[in-house]
Amino acid sequence: MKYIDYYKILGISKTASEKDVKSAYRKLARKYHPDVNPNNKEAEKKFKEINEANEVLSNPEHRKKYDKYGKNWKHAEEFEKANTKQQQNYAYKGNRKTYSKFNEEDFSDFFSSMFGNSFQQQRGQQVFRGRDYRTELNLKLTDILESKKHTITINNKNIRLTIPAGIENGQVIKIKNQGEKVEAGGINGDLYIKFNIINNTNFKRDKNNLYLTVNLNLYKAILGGDLIISSVDHKKLKLNIKPETQNGSQVKLKGKGMPIYKKEGQFGDLFVKFDVKIPTNLTPKEKELFTQLSKLR
Repeated sequence: MKYIDYYKILGISKTASEKDVKSAYRKLARKYHPDVNPNNKEAEKKFKEINEANEVLSNPEHRKKYDKYGKNWKHAEEFEKANTKQQQNYAYKGNRKTYSKFNEEDFSDFFSSMFGNSFQQQRGQQVFRGRDYRTELNLKLTDILESKKHTITINNKNIRLTIPAGIENGQVIKIKNQGEKVEAGGINGDLYIKFNIINNTNFKRDKNNLYLTVNLNLYKAILGGDLIISSVDHKKLKLNIKPETQNGSQVKLKGKGMPIYKKEGQFGDLFVKFDVKIPTNLTPKEKELFTQLSKLR
């Protein structure tokens, strides 16, 4: 993993106080906040770096480990345990001091606890496996109506991938060998991407189906007629409103919902609910006509 200088990111020295860290973070967070820099990828990247730096340096325990172990600060306890274990392996015989380094089993145990499954057995030999990377990608609902190519940056490396249409909110996909790179003979880690789907439409999504509430005036609800609405991909849809349509009634438009994940050409359904609106600000003539109607009923 590449070393990241959190002090440099916040623009402070290693002797900075907790107050200095807090002040620097607030100043930079305001400057690079996404609300202040909409659609600015560089500002978004900088904002994430600032938050990461603050998360470490504002926590005294994390900062202490970071100052001592640098990029490996998250594994400080494993390093310290390994150091203790090594010291315990000293053997004394008379006045002559001898010691043994980690044996193969100790070595494997240490790195397995430190990196998860970083060391794997392959043909009787231990092979180092790079760490997996994890990241999140925010997309709008309208971004996943069809499969699209996206480029994400992980550790200053651009990775281009095709995101299938219809991916779910919170879904995680794995991209093999795009995690930590290791030397020849080792196994690269994998990349895990969690998708956060932001609904930027008037539709409600439930898996592959969409739900939409539309206003219907009283006259069309009573007499029936045609109503034009827009689908989630902005195509015009013509609805035939039946006479005497009741408030809260619902119709299903088959195949007009979300694309089904990794099933080309297949879609969920669209459910349209009618909200019948009662007219307001009636004229005297309209009131008279409604009075006549009420007498007929």
